[in-house]
Amino acid sequence: MINPGTTVLLFKILLVCYLLFSVMLVRAGVTEPNPRLEDAFDFMNVLAKKGLHDLKEERWNAYGQFTYISSWKSGFPASYTNLNGSINSLLPGSERSFTGTATLYLGLKTWHGGEIYYVPEMISMRPLSDLKGLGGVIQNFELQKGGTETPIFYQSRLFFKQTFGFGGERIQLTSDPMQLGTTVDSRRLVVRFGNFSVIDFFDKNSYSGDLRRQFLNMAFMTYAAFDFAADARGYTWGGVAEYFHDDWTFRFGHVATAIDPNQIPLDMRVFKYYGQQVEVERRHLLNGYPGAVRILAYRNHENMGKFSDAIAAFRSDPNKNATTCTGFNYGSGNAGAPDLCWARNPNDKMGIGINIEQQVLDGVGLFFRGMYSDGKTEVYSYTSTDRSISLGALVNGFRWGRDGDLLGIGFAAGWISGQHAKYLNMGGVDGFIGDGRIKARAEDVVDIFYSVNVLSSLWVTADYQHITNPGFNADRGPVNIYGLRVHAEF
Repeated sequence: MINPGTTVLLFKILLVCYLLFSVMLVRAGVTEPNPRLEDAFDFMNVLAKKGLHDLKEERWNAYGQFTYISSWKSGFPASYTNLNGSINSLLPGSERSFTGTATLYLGLKTWHGGEIYYVPEMISMRPLSDLKGLGGVIQNFELQKGGTETPIFYQSRLFFKQTFGFGGERIQLTSDPMQLGTTVDSRRLVVRFGNFSVIDFFDKNSYSGDLRRQFLNMAFMTYAAFDFAADARGYTWGGVAEYFHDDWTFRFGHVATAIDPNQIPLDMRVFKYYGQQVEVERRHLLNGYPGAVRILAYRNHENMGKFSDAIAAFRSDPNKNATTCTGFNYGSGNAGAPDLCWARNPNDKMGIGINIEQQVLDGVGLFFRGMYSDGKTEVYSYTSTDRSISLGALVNGFRWGRDGDLLGIGFAAGWISGQHAKYLNMGGVDGFIGDGRIKARAEDVVDIFYSVNVLSSLWVTADYQHITNPGFNADRGPVNIYGLRVHAEF
């Protein structure tokens, strides 16, 4: 007999697929949202037009962005909230959230093939419910664990890049943030060392990745189940190697992990605790339109708790509960619940995913992501999701006379493992969720946005999100969230 929740989920997927097919009937301009637009009004373009800068062979460049996102959550039904002293429920009342970010991207050529990039950033934020209660469909991708309304300035990236050419065709790389304009071989090795985000280089997708122009929900930034090693802001230190061979790319990364889950300090003992990822990418043409397929696998070796070990420790000694933890914990007040702090040991976490993007008509791009993680251990750096999918479409607005506008329709769903659900049902909490009890179901979101290109480098976006089973809990929700984004580039 088919589970009613599964039937509803399948219906939602079919509905989104129908909407995607409907969108495909509208022909539009080529949609390449990630690179800087050729006719954009920015500092480097202004210098180039005055003959003061060579965009084709740069010795330096400087770009910047500002993004403000405001979200409003309406009230929603919930059978219980923060049951028995648990602390990680999404509050059922109406709330407002916001983020404001500003970023400066600086690049400098050192010698042939050598480049240095430095990226300072600022954020001010107020999350919904203290960033608790949503597992993998957090409504605003900019939100960070531990952020405040007072602006915080920090270094997001500082890394060295060296390119070694091995022949093939000559390819022009455009001038972009964290990319100097230059000509390279189609067969080349690129190595980077320093401070960056893993998803700067892994799991890229033209239609679901650059969320300052695209979808607002975090489930569309990367695989929700990709617990990539990072601090609470999403950055780390380490090395990445990429080998390009014409239409193929092979990537490997080895990076530092946080000392404690979802916290800022990193453990620089990178050969004791680390995150590793490997990715294979194949670019192709389908009916004359570009596309790509990427397969990514990751393995984290971290000091993290297994759900089964936390449950076993509590059952063998009820004094090892969520209120008596002497190590790092999330502050739960539920004395009748297990806690991961009693189970942290060196453990491995692994997952594998597929990422597909395909342009299907002029200006219409489709995407799909799916990842399976083992689900044995706690969330350490990203979301509480153990398995995830996302799919959708991005459409350029030239067909209705708005060349710079974008329309996006997306669906994402996530699941937790049986052991994860058992731990939560006993009242346990992890970094983001824990209502004190759970009727485990898929947590999913439909995200629809329209972005208006007000000026060449200024966009205003209206966004609607419908979230079902927040925190993977069918006893709560659904939730409606309305968003407004202002994004400028310079």
